[in-house]
Amino acid sequence: MNSDSDLSIAGDILEVQHLLQPARPHPSTVSEFVGLARSIAADRDRWAPLVRYDTTTRWYHRLRSVPQALGSTRAEEIPIGYEVWLLSWVPGQGSGRHDHGLSSGVLTVVEGELTEHTARGAQPLGSGAQRVFAPGYVHEVVNDSLEPAVSLHIYFPGLTDMPMHSAQCAPAAQDVVPA
Repeated sequence: MNSDSDLSIAGDILEVQHLLQPARPHPSTVSEFVGLARSIAADRDRWAPLVRYDTTTRWYHRLRSVPQALGSTRAEEIPIGYEVWLLSWVPGQGSGRHDHGLSSGVLTVVEGELTEHTARGAQPLGSGAQRVFAPGYVHEVVNDSLEPAVSLHIYFPGLTDMPMHSAQCAPAAQDVVPA
């Protein structure tokens, strides 16, 4: 780990359970979105029956979409808008190198193992692992294992753009596939 990293000093906040905030009806902070992702991931009975595996293309399903609300006088009542996606990954499937436009997000591996590739290298993500990212964060997620994997993604605000960072992976302009 890089010696000038905040993580080398304070540690990974996602590994310190007592510092995470519980899920609220309308999350508004990164830690609240992390808590929401953990609570949805823990509710396996809700998402597991929906999972499908497709060997020709990555499968995904929107679990929840909360539009941004306007007009409330209390900040804690105003949803900033977010989407929750469930994705499956058969061995060898990947997202391509991309970012998430103006959206921030939380990626949670709920089953299996994925590998995240960034400018800093490859990081294996086992079941329960989470990654939090801001707009402009470039990565590629791949299932390098021999078993299928499932991940949960929360984007806030909702995902409207997913620029690809490789010409051969560029989707059509109207295609926005979560990753």
